Amino acid sequence: MIYILIVLFILLFAFSYKYAWWKPAVDWNRPRILMYHMVREHIDGAKFNKLRVRPTEFEKQIAWLKAEGFNFVTMQELQDHWGEHPAKTVAITFDDGYLDNLENAFPILEKYQAKATIYVVVDRHDRDWSTYKKAHHNSGELAREPKLSDEQVWFLANSGLVEIGSHTLTHANLDKLNDEECLHELVDSKIQLEHLTQKSVNSFAYPFGIYSEGDVRLAKQAGYSNAVTTQEGIDEKMPDFMQLQRIKVSGKDSLFAFKLRMKLGKREG
Repeated sequence: MIYILIVLFILLFAFSYKYAWWKPAVDWNRPRILMYHMVREHIDGAKFNKLRVRPTEFEKQIAWLKAEGFNFVTMQELQDHWGEHPAKTVAITFDDGYLDNLENAFPILEKYQAKATIYVVVDRHDRDWSTYKKAHHNSGELAREPKLSDEQVWFLANSGLVEIGSHTLTHANLDKLNDEECLHELVDSKIQLEHLTQKSVNSFAYPFGIYSEGDVRLAKQAGYSNAVTTQEGIDEKMPDFMQLQRIKVSGKDSLFAFKLRMKLGKREG
């Protein structure tokens, strides 16, 4: 009996350490920004299944947000009305521009009238940009993922639910570029996406979350008014709009884990 109690205590301690469920919530008046990539089934043995949130899980997450009274906004709306949003405001973001964002995520967003921002790579087809970060990520896994066509990007931009932001021309690793090359990635992607969507593109996501103070300066110079990073957390009441934090949603998260991420802003354990 004592042995069983000890085991249960250890399990409870491990559970509490991993999820930190006992910690108080970060002020709900501080908006949350969620980071997704794909909404699709996992691939057996694939390297990047953490980037793949199953459609059933995605719907559970959006349904929970809706039931809890969250206010859904795009990134431009988040910036424009910062400090005026009601408690429990959330901006859903997707990186890269995968086809499943339209085929699997959009019907769920539409069902619950949830707005989102998709950061699109302009030259996105047949590219495995994971190799731009680490050369040994050369499986071609992300290159094989279908991407949105230009017509589909236009449709989403004009759906009333989706803002299109830029994720550079080629999903470049900005750390490996000089200022001129970086500015080309930033400016030309903005111009091309604005021409495609016939809408202003003011929101940006740093590829891989890799950037420098100089890149922030160049992003401002290129005409962006807000930018997201991959730094996990929930921003203060007066953030740096060019270095906004996000809550990473993993394809391996349960709904319980998702709720705790919303509460605390990041994985604690």
